[in-house]
Amino acid sequence: MTASVNIAPSPLLDRHGAVEGEGPDAGVAAHYGDPVREQRLLEEGLGVVDLSHRGVVTVSGPDRLSWLHSMTTQELTGLAPRTSRESLVLSPKGHVEHALHVVDDGTTTWLGVEPGTAAALVAWLESMRFMLRVEVADVSAEWAVLGEPMGSESADGEPLAWVDPWPGLVGDTVAYGPVDGHPGAGRAWRELLVPRDGLEAAVGDRPLAGTWAAEALRVAAWRPRLGLETDHRTIPHEVDWLRTAVHLHKGCYRGQETIARVHNLGRPPRRLVFLHLDGSGHVLPAVGSPVLLGEREVGRLTSVARHHEDGPVALAVVKRSVPEDAEFLVDGIAAAQTVVVTG
Repeated sequence: MTASVNIAPSPLLDRHGAVEGEGPDAGVAAHYGDPVREQRLLEEGLGVVDLSHRGVVTVSGPDRLSWLHSMTTQELTGLAPRTSRESLVLSPKGHVEHALHVVDDGTTTWLGVEPGTAAALVAWLESMRFMLRVEVADVSAEWAVLGEPMGSESADGEPLAWVDPWPGLVGDTVAYGPVDGHPGAGRAWRELLVPRDGLEAAVGDRPLAGTWAAEALRVAAWRPRLGLETDHRTIPHEVDWLRTAVHLHKGCYRGQETIARVHNLGRPPRRLVFLHLDGSGHVLPAVGSPVLLGEREVGRLTSVARHHEDGPVALAVVKRSVPEDAEFLVDGIAAAQTVVVTG
């Protein structure tokens, strides 16, 4: 069994004004005293976000890309160095288990993963090694992640970076939401990999923004996040994740049957929606709160944020049968939906 790697709280929590995050974002700063200003900095292409609580896994060896390609949802064979991809690990029934931020440096493939998930991913990868020439390691204790509002791949001499492809269509795939006019189209985002002992030096004197700011912009971009928009039965179609992470004709992988069946023959049982919350109060509803249509529970709140322009906003997953013009109540707060997933 693979031992879990303990990641210490970030040294950047010692910066002036830092307030530590909670839940999946514990261990790094939620904000540094002014989350509204921090959002504006990110929208202006400035600032850096401490994501050093994320896990980092490496896969080395000559078979690494073809091996990962065979087990995950995205086309990875022949991936050029410093070229980013997003891929998913699915259960045999097609449920999302891991989300991989993939970038290769020419000799090693680097996988950025959600906080607390690296050990389980490594254990599963080790169980799938067989006789292939690959080596897997959880390097989260040695390497850290920093988020930047930039959309360019890293150049030679720069730290390796994963560039978020959202909301573009990557490869042979399909969108379950809008292609033109998508609200995430203007959001540039990449994640730098830096030595953990050089985290503060990598930030330097750049202004810091917390996870609250980054999450508000993610929610506004309708961007799904593992562990928030997903639960044990989420399939990628429900949250429009095929567009960036699933290649529809790449060959067999675990869970492919569900991907193909729902795409070709059916519609997902649930769908992601974006919510504008009534901002007259000062309290945001809790993540996980039931989404009510009248007195009937029709879904759950998955992410919530206070956007610097749009006010309180959220993502939720609801039953596909819910009318697209329905208005909801969440923790007693009125919520108007914008349809994200239409398929």
